Amino acid sequence: MSLCQKLRTYLDQNHIQYVTIEHSPAYTAQGVAASAHISGRTLVKPVMVRADGKHFMVATAANQRVDLEKFEAVVGATDAYLEREEDFRSLFEDCEPGAMPPFGNLYGIPVVADEAIFDDEEIAFNGGDHSTVVKMAFKDFERLVQPKKACVARGH
Repeated sequence: MSLCQKLRTYLDQNHIQYVTIEHSPAYTAQGVAASAHISGRTLVKPVMVRADGKHFMVATAANQRVDLEKFEAVVGATDAYLEREEDFRSLFEDCEPGAMPPFGNLYGIPVVADEAIFDDEEIAFNGGDHSTVVKMAFKDFERLVQPKKACVARGH
């Protein structure tokens, strides 16, 4: 499948420099990091959360987990839970299930990014399938996605 078309078009239209890394299929964030030979700390994974009936995308480092209590406090929600793949699969029709990039803005979904990923000059993430990683400057990701920066994750 390679890089999802919506993401490729968006990056190209905004004149973003990025590279893609093809790797053997991997289905977990840590597996992707190992397969693509990149640090799990710099690989950003999107986690889908439903809060008070609304979809949110939380961007965290691959070696972190979303803290739902912190997330609820940040977005002012009273009921947040991690979504199952079948709950959001139809939102990302141009991506393989579970391999969407952390660009919720392309799909009308607000993005909350854990503050830890703001420390990296470069980030990497799934490009829409289980065999492609995209690397780009964090400042470009931040400019394009405009995520809400917050402490919403905890490390392993």
